[in-house]
Amino acid sequence: MSAAKKPVLSRARMYDIVRAPLVTEKSTNQSEHGQLSFKVSLDATKPEIKAAIEGLFNVKVKAINTMRVEGKTKIFKGMRGRRSDWKKPIVSLADGQRIDVTTGL
Repeated sequence: MSAAKKPVLSRARMYDIVRAPLVTEKSTNQSEHGQLSFKVSLDATKPEIKAAIEGLFNVKVKAINTMRVEGKTKIFKGMRGRRSDWKKPIVSLADGQRIDVTTGL
């Protein structure tokens, strides 16, 4: 089998892909096991997410699991609205690697 080509991304595309880190109780528990969660664009693929995380944070990514989060339908002052959908990757880092999401880029 041939190895998959690593996508070459510009710095701007990396920032378009990775929107924000998720800081929740569940993601804090995951960080103890070398995993982090982010909000990424819906059109991002696993190889693009991996390249963006490695490029922005200078770490080695072991694996990525992704899921689509459907936006909720909400009612505010009688007006029905819908939050937008987004993609949530769970990034597993290689041993000895870590990202401190509280410091920013």
